Amino acid sequence: MRFGIREFIFLIVLLAVPVASYIYVFQPRNEDIEQARTEVEIKQARLNQLAQVQSQIDDIGLEIARGEEAIEVIEEKLPSAGEVEVIVEQVWRLAEEHNLDVLSMESQRPVPAALYMELPLQYTLEGDFDGFYEFLLQLENLPRITRIHNMELEQLAGRRGSRDDVPRGHMRTQFSLSVYFESR
Repeated sequence: MRFGIREFIFLIVLLAVPVASYIYVFQPRNEDIEQARTEVEIKQARLNQLAQVQSQIDDIGLEIARGEEAIEVIEEKLPSAGEVEVIVEQVWRLAEEHNLDVLSMESQRPVPAALYMELPLQYTLEGDFDGFYEFLLQLENLPRITRIHNMELEQLAGRRGSRDDVPRGHMRTQFSLSVYFESR
C-alpha cells in the first residue's frame, strides 16, 4: 500500500469530521442541554416554593378574595380627579376648625405614580401648636389617602426679638400635603 498525498488528505478529512462535529454540533448541544437543566432546576425550585406556600394557606381562593377586598378598600380611598377639590376644601375646613390661619396653599403639577396620580399641595399655616396637632390628628382620619412631607415648624412667640403680641405656643408651619387620586 502506497501512502501518498491523496491518502494523506483523506486521513486529514477523516480526522477533521469528528473534531468539527464535536466543536460545531456536540459542544453547543451540550451547552443548550446544561442551560435547559439549569432552567428546569430553577422552575422546580419555584414549584417547590409554591407548594410550600400552598400548604401554609388552607384555601387559596379565600386568600385571593381577601386580597381583592383589600385592594377595593384602598381604591375606594382614592378619589377621582374631580373629587380632589372636595379634599382640599375638607383640609381648609379642618384648619379653620382648629383656629389655624391658612396663609397660602399652592397646588403643584400632578405626578403620575403607577395606577394613580399624586397631587402635591404646599400649605403655609399659622396658629396655636395644640390646634395644629389636633388638625394633624383629624387629617390622618380623613377617609382618603394623603401624605405629609417636607414639614417645617417655626415658633413665633417666646424668642428674642419676636413680636410681643403673639401668644405663647403660636407657630407657623410649611408642609407639602400629597393627595392621591385615580387618573381615570
